[in-house]
Amino acid sequence: MPITSKQRAQLRGMAMSEDTIIQIGKGGITDSVIESVSSALRARELVKGRVLENSMLTAREACDALCEACRAEGVQVIGTKFVLYKRNEKEPKIELIKDKKKK
Repeated sequence: MPITSKQRAQLRGMAMSEDTIIQIGKGGITDSVIESVSSALRARELVKGRVLENSMLTAREACDALCEACRAEGVQVIGTKFVLYKRNEKEPKIELIKDKKKK
């Protein structure tokens, strides 16, 4: 289920205090990068990454490729940084706000 704009805003606020743990360099997105991102998403649910200057990818391209490979949601892309979210079904750590239904 895709996240709503209010949930995305909540995740952006939470990501401000997160450290950047993923770095995409000139090697691009390899199998080892995908594996480490997947394990970080399982452990944290919300991860922040950045694309280094020597990479051939833009932050948007890296975010989209990792979202597809890890089945995650892209929360935000600003400059060279990006934020990914994937809910851990077994042990959820982040409680997303619920949208109120309009009558």
